[in-house]
Amino acid sequence: MINALVIAGGIPKPEDSLYEYSQGKPKALIDIAGKPMIQWVLNALGDSNLVDQITIIGIEQENNLFCEKPSTYLPNQGGLLDNVRKGVGYLTKEHQNTEKVLIVSADIPAITGEMVNWTINNAMETEHELYYNIIRRETMEKRFPLSNRSFVHLKNGDYCGGDMHVVEANAVTQNESFWNEMLAARKNALKQASLIGFDILFMLLIRRLTLDAGVPKICKRLGIRGRAIECPYAEVAMDIDKPHQLLLLREDFSKRMRVRH
Repeated sequence: MINALVIAGGIPKPEDSLYEYSQGKPKALIDIAGKPMIQWVLNALGDSNLVDQITIIGIEQENNLFCEKPSTYLPNQGGLLDNVRKGVGYLTKEHQNTEKVLIVSADIPAITGEMVNWTINNAMETEHELYYNIIRRETMEKRFPLSNRSFVHLKNGDYCGGDMHVVEANAVTQNESFWNEMLAARKNALKQASLIGFDILFMLLIRRLTLDAGVPKICKRLGIRGRAIECPYAEVAMDIDKPHQLLLLREDFSKRMRVRH
């Protein structure tokens, strides 16, 4: 069994493209098929027989949400890293048996309990500090051809990152200054390169870096024992950042519900 942390912080501002759908409320509460998108995530965690305690950080408890597992709500701490640290810290303090934590974004409503179990089972196979789900372009575009995701080009394929990972609890508080820099540089390739190395960036640009060769190099630069896991589920990377992704998932849920009935 593993404890889970759901990251639900983030309120679209009037200038953000999702503001039309959130109207000043947290993004996690935007409606998908008659439910807040985070409710579908909580349903998936509830369906997993490998998830124990759940901590939701970033929204208030008074939002008519339901979770089958014991759950706790924590207020938004400001930034992504702050929310992760606060949530993991709470779990380790209140549940001393917490060694690994499943971290799930609230904006991937298409995940299921089967996908949650797959991620946890793969993370339990080895002893690493970070287990990072990646999804191959072919997998992503077969399931969601209009998702318009960004991909990293490697020698053996193109990949995008998922939004459900497993982390060693003790690793979250390590190397604070570095992780702050990485988060600040996450949308700037040159800043990222200064942290992970220009040689790695160059190999990426000319598509000579393989997954097996790249992950150990990057993890060594980061000072963390990490493992990239090729995930067969596109839903793990189908997050909602733009209106077209929201509308895509609304239509996807609608089709699935019509098939069920």
